[in-house]
Amino acid sequence: MKVLIHGTGVMSSILKEVIEKEGELEISGFADDFTDEKGDIIIDFSHFSRLPAMIDYSLKNSIPMVICTTGYDETMLAKIVEASTHVPIVLSSNTCIGINLMNEVVAKIAPQLRNFDIEIIETHHNKKIDSPSGTAKSLFNIINDALDNEMFCVNGRNGLNVRDKKEIGIHSVRGGSVIGEHSVIFYGDDEIIEIKHSATSRKIFINGAIKAAKFLIDKKPGLYRMKEVLA
Repeated sequence: MKVLIHGTGVMSSILKEVIEKEGELEISGFADDFTDEKGDIIIDFSHFSRLPAMIDYSLKNSIPMVICTTGYDETMLAKIVEASTHVPIVLSSNTCIGINLMNEVVAKIAPQLRNFDIEIIETHHNKKIDSPSGTAKSLFNIINDALDNEMFCVNGRNGLNVRDKKEIGIHSVRGGSVIGEHSVIFYGDDEIIEIKHSATSRKIFINGAIKAAKFLIDKKPGLYRMKEVLA
């Protein structure tokens, strides 16, 4: 399988090194903007501002995509969804196995903890530009779906306000070289339940992205998630 790597930053460079070392796949493109590169799959670790051009290139050449970039808005998400009616796409803010298992855990226990206060804390290195992280947003959406979409998000807090029982707080911490940590904390009366995932190497995201790329082989157009990749 020939892989087009979209983006030339840290994650894309690690992806390139892993593919070259393992030798199972072939890299046929490595760029921030594609011109005439040919391949069987696009794996994207770029900047959200580059997504429109990449999607147009994908549609023009009928190339499936694994989109790992975060920070895009609802308009961009709508473009991705529309594109998925023409080519198969795996869309994931976090491709590591642990986070995706964490998603399943919180979705399962949230309905049992309806009377608990729920907080999400995410920590990343000081060069991450978007906040909250895409993974934190996904965790909120998963919990909210499990709670019949009755909750609303509060990004940090200030002022003099009592906490609403329907809110889920998301708090972003930025510092040093932290690769990524996510915690979902359920605060009850006299008890606290915390589900936490810590990434100690960026390679976990790379392995997941490669698995997603292989998953898309011969898939029909559609929008797929890591849950389906790992099933």
